[in-house]
Amino acid sequence: MNLRVNGVARDSIPALDRAVQYGDGLFETVRVRGARPEFLARHLNRLGSGCQRLRFPPIPWASLVQEVTELAGQSPDAVLKIILTRGQSERGYRFDPDQEATRLLALSPLPHWPADIRRHGIRIRICETRLCSQPMLAGIKHLNRLEQVLARAEWDDPGIQEGLMLDHNDHVIEATMSNIFLVRDGTLVTPALTACGVAGIMRSVILDLARQFDIKTEIRPVTLQQARNSSEAFVCNSLIGIWPVREIDGLAGYTIGPVTQALADALISYRDSNEGNWYPS
Repeated sequence: MNLRVNGVARDSIPALDRAVQYGDGLFETVRVRGARPEFLARHLNRLGSGCQRLRFPPIPWASLVQEVTELAGQSPDAVLKIILTRGQSERGYRFDPDQEATRLLALSPLPHWPADIRRHGIRIRICETRLCSQPMLAGIKHLNRLEQVLARAEWDDPGIQEGLMLDHNDHVIEATMSNIFLVRDGTLVTPALTACGVAGIMRSVILDLARQFDIKTEIRPVTLQQARNSSEAFVCNSLIGIWPVREIDGLAGYTIGPVTQALADALISYRDSNEGNWYPS
């Protein structure tokens, strides 16, 4: 793994960094393809929105972009993680508004998944861990991921690739590491994320792509009954692209239908013409 902190090659941050003490920070997971950071403008849009929500100090965006571009250029196919923390402080929740933020970049190899996932789809389960409602943090990718950590610890069956996460009203929100889409009567539906969940970068790409194909899209609350009665389902994120879902254990089975297949095929050669688009809810 190749690490940089504030533009310098380092493998550690201070123990009193607020990311360590409180999870006070944000992150982005960027796919590097052809030695270039993919959908970087969209990632920076979400990161900037998160900085505003968390009342971060000014970020040297030009320096960050240069560091990201240089580090991505070291590998043709990789994962680049961007972490922004509020920097160091003594104990106590109150922060100094003039405190300098910390930039941490990590370049690591791209994970390898079974080659037949896109042909045969995946099984997912419904997690017992529920997502708590907090509209002030909904959509952005903050460092507090304990709900996802606990949800992912619920299973070790290698035949299950993802876990579906609900809120306390049993509405479908997302999966542990991805967003979910359903197809109902030809309409592409994805859950509204106004109270909780991460509004993914690939989610925004797929919404734009669907509109190019004149596929009707809806962002709205989704119940388990509506998920059960859907004809297609897939999950997505910046690294995996689209994974069709063939089964949600105990709920429903799906076919890899025409909408999922069309979007997955189009994504292979997609060139982003909507620089910066990100849909926070």
